[in-house]
Amino acid sequence: MSIVVITRDRWPDLERSVPKHQQPVVLVDNGSTDGTPTLARARFPHVDVVELGVNRGAVARNIGVQKARTPYVAFADDDSWWSPGALGRAREIFDSHPRLGLLAGRVLVGADEREDPICDLMAGSPLGTEDDLPGPSVLGFLACGAVIRRTAYLAVGGFDDVVFFGGEEERLALDLATLGWGLSYVPEVVAHHHPSPRRDSSHREALIARNRLLTLVLRRPWAVVVAEVARSVRRDSAGRTGVRQALPLLPRALAQRRPLPRAVETARRTLDRPVATPSGSGHG
Repeated sequence: MSIVVITRDRWPDLERSVPKHQQPVVLVDNGSTDGTPTLARARFPHVDVVELGVNRGAVARNIGVQKARTPYVAFADDDSWWSPGALGRAREIFDSHPRLGLLAGRVLVGADEREDPICDLMAGSPLGTEDDLPGPSVLGFLACGAVIRRTAYLAVGGFDDVVFFGGEEERLALDLATLGWGLSYVPEVVAHHHPSPRRDSSHREALIARNRLLTLVLRRPWAVVVAEVARSVRRDSAGRTGVRQALPLLPRALAQRRPLPRAVETARRTLDRPVATPSGSGHG
């Protein structure tokens, strides 16, 4: 088991979180300008630091997974870490469930350790629990609370450069399911997320609206795409901004468009109900 952490201009968060990691760490720097790579090498000589020089968003995790080489890889943000023993338990679960491609853990937020709302959604997944999987089946997750089987992740190409960052998890989840891999929520595997005070949330809602639309273009039927555009335009200014921001990226999304097979689309439609949609986490 290895841990892949991606970061950008958040050295104070890394200085706190890296010492909490109990497995080998690959730290991928997304073009920091605050000296993070140099500071990380000096402070944590045991960490494998990969310096990209530019911001590649969630795609930086792909580079980390390629470097890791271990059968299983856990993701962490620079403001998150895994509970002691959590990843050892995750390894045991993967070993005993060969179809499991992604394990979504329980995420506790902040100093008061509030359970992230996505945990309730995953625990109550209408997709049920399959006999050969360790928990409820899901088609979404939080990256900072996910452990992946490296071969499965690489088979679907990891994260993409269309969504870039913010809600990037869904397309990966859909592609894993398309190849027959199972994705399960396992609450006994716990991650801690203390959101960075350095986060910029001013454009977050528009970003999530943009990326949700791009994900639909990448994998969902056109009727679903059109309905989402109409909802976003009617909803609020953030939704309308998100639609405008998606337009320049449409050619790239169309070039990578692969509609889901019927079984996966049917499962995804089961989740298309009026419930809160998690916005994901990470560093843009």
